[in-house]
Amino acid sequence: MKYLFNSSGKHIANEVNGQLHATTGQNIGHFLPNYGFFIDMKGYYLGEIIYENRLMKKRSNAYNSTCFGNYGNYGNVGNYGNPGNYGSIGIISGYEDIDKNKLG
Repeated sequence: MKYLFNSSGKHIANEVNGQLHATTGQNIGHFLPNYGFFIDMKGYYLGEIIYENRLMKKRSNAYNSTCFGNYGNYGNVGNYGNPGNYGSIGIISGYEDIDKNKLG
């Protein structure tokens, strides 16, 4: 399990065995190892991990409009707790925070 944060250091999701879960435990995405990024539950690009633990959307990702299909819902993993704020990394060129509505 890995805690994931946005650019300001707020805990936004957890990665558990290649599945992306909201902080409440709800399955919100899947990791595609051949591409190195996560897709949402509808099969579209959601974001990628940068700087070890920051889940962010790459603005120029070539797959932004590609549908990779539905990988199913792996259910709820429960709440792993809140690790607190991890600290801001500022603005990262070419990346933006993921819309909070897509994070459960």
